[in-house]
Amino acid sequence: MMEPDNIKRMLEAALSDCQAEVSGDGRHFQALIISPEFEGKGLIQRHRMVNAILKAHFDTEVLHALSMRTLTPAENAGAQ
Repeated sequence: MMEPDNIKRMLEAALSDCQAEVSGDGRHFQALIISPEFEGKGLIQRHRMVNAILKAHFDTEVLHALSMRTLTPAENAGAQ
């Protein structure tokens, strides 16, 4: 079983200047992920980046589902 803090740490370690907010029930999670690495990338590319970071956990089904919002810092500033 995964904890939201574990996912947060993995994302923040893998993506530069990343801020992640993760919640969930142990298998199904929701995340807001903000990183300048998303600059110039489309939604699918961003989601693939995140999925690649967590791939081993998806493959072993420790992590079953992740609903995510992926934003650049500028997009996040505009959303507030």
